[in-house]
Amino acid sequence: MEQRAADLGANAVVGVDIDYEVLGAGNGMLMVTASGTAVVAE
Repeated sequence: MEQRAADLGANAVVGVDIDYEVLGAGNGMLMVTASGTAVVAE
């Protein structure tokens, strides 16, 4: 996420949300998602 923000010309990521869910037979997998907003902070 940090690299993607830098690629967009941003120097910070705000409002980061991290979520997870256990999936699969016997709960053998973990899915993690993260999102945020790339900004230019002065």
